[in-house]
Amino acid sequence: MTWVRAAIVAALFLMGAAPAAQAQDVTLTSRDGAVEISGDLLGFDGEFYRVDTIYGELTVDGSGVLCEGPGCPNLADYVAEARLSGSPVIGRVLMPALLEAFALKNGLDLARGAEEDRSVTYTLSDKQSGEPRGRFHFHLTNSDEGFADLIADEADMVMSLREARPAEVRRAREAGLGDLTDARRSRVLALDALAPLVAAENDVTAITTSQLAAVLTGEIDNWSDLGGPDAPIAVHLHDPRSGLGQATEDQMLRGAGQSIRADAMRHEDGPSLTAAVARDPFAIGVGSRAELDLTFELALEGACGFAISATRRAVKTEDYPLSAPMFLYLPARRFPKLVREFLVFTREPAAQLVIRRAGFVDQLPEEIEIDEQGDRFANAILNAGDEVTLETLQGMVRALAPLKRLTTTFRFEPGSIRLDAQSRSNVAQLARALESGYYDGRRMVFVGFSDGKGAATVNRNIARRRARAVYDAVLRQAETLNPARLTLEIEAFGEAMPMACDDSDWGRRANRRVEIWVR
Repeated sequence: MTWVRAAIVAALFLMGAAPAAQAQDVTLTSRDGAVEISGDLLGFDGEFYRVDTIYGELTVDGSGVLCEGPGCPNLADYVAEARLSGSPVIGRVLMPALLEAFALKNGLDLARGAEEDRSVTYTLSDKQSGEPRGRFHFHLTNSDEGFADLIADEADMVMSLREARPAEVRRAREAGLGDLTDARRSRVLALDALAPLVAAENDVTAITTSQLAAVLTGEIDNWSDLGGPDAPIAVHLHDPRSGLGQATEDQMLRGAGQSIRADAMRHEDGPSLTAAVARDPFAIGVGSRAELDLTFELALEGACGFAISATRRAVKTEDYPLSAPMFLYLPARRFPKLVREFLVFTREPAAQLVIRRAGFVDQLPEEIEIDEQGDRFANAILNAGDEVTLETLQGMVRALAPLKRLTTTFRFEPGSIRLDAQSRSNVAQLARALESGYYDGRRMVFVGFSDGKGAATVNRNIARRRARAVYDAVLRQAETLNPARLTLEIEAFGEAMPMACDDSDWGRRANRRVEIWVR
């Protein structure tokens, strides 16, 4: 009965397979004939059977059994299948680009089927025989429907432009899909950003985050309040059911009990939003950085003089406050080998270059020379609080001058010590780089910064604790790292280098961060 116990243990680890079209009767018999399990075949991933039995749902290694019954798959002609549902931006633009690069790397042909009823299939085939090796089925809907499809077992992965909602997390757990808040259940494929957009004829060039929020809620409804002409403001946003529409409300309103103005014009996709804004000199829209088209992006500024636009580097470091990670949610289920290989590929440097070419922001770490950060240090001097002394600033410059800043930055959820989604992805990415030996022989410093609320000494201690928390999180994930291969340090400068004004929630959140500096 060892074999049966092993099967039950496997089930307890929730190793699933790609679901079959419908459950069918099968009987799995050990090769010595001593053990037999019958049930409904729920799926087969080319290596493991997933069967609903009297013991519950079991996952069984196909190499140790013989399969009999109408549900048994054809092992010789097995084709890996994966069903993805959710964001059209990810499904139409990003994923096909990644699949094409994956096919090229592995000597496979990629063919796109015709799109029907918002669904399209990409087939990976062997170049020599032409036989299909895998099929990726995309249902191009929105983030809401993507999670609904996953919970209904009509999708294997969710393409989302927002994080899973608490209700979705609860229903997924009840459906046996695991905890979607677990770092293993989601990954950030690429980065995008929400940008305030206007027509090229509009004279306004910058807006504060508080002004933008007031425009969206209707508190500000005339361009004259923003330094423009005396004309009403027309607001254009993404559909509230879409990931970008929901991300806009999440980022701008932050649960403040306010709502988007009722007359805001909604759009199903980015091209229709930017086209409408480009035609109207008195319109403002909030759209994707990757889909500016003929519109002009307003810089986000603060009353203290900071201004920042959604440049690639500012989005990657999260110095730009309205970041919009592009998520792939994965249930606690075993995927076919080809699908697992593709998921591994999405994190490789070659995939990051594909992401950049597709118009999105990649997650490949870059090193920024201190000479390229003059504006940051100038702002630190201009906006230094009463408790930030010249000696403090000089000490910070002496400590950082020999180093380079990585674009890998860590920030926290509002009112929480929990890292935000992009930062949780950064933890995994940095841990993998450390395990691979990429930074061997180098010096790496985790540097904590804070906002300016409160006493400077207290803020510096808080910043140091945050740097320690990130340091510990990275080392926990880098299980195979030998710390002797490089020098790891922790430093903190509190409020000495603000990235934004402290007069808004966005500004304070931008200032509470942990940066990585290397030499």
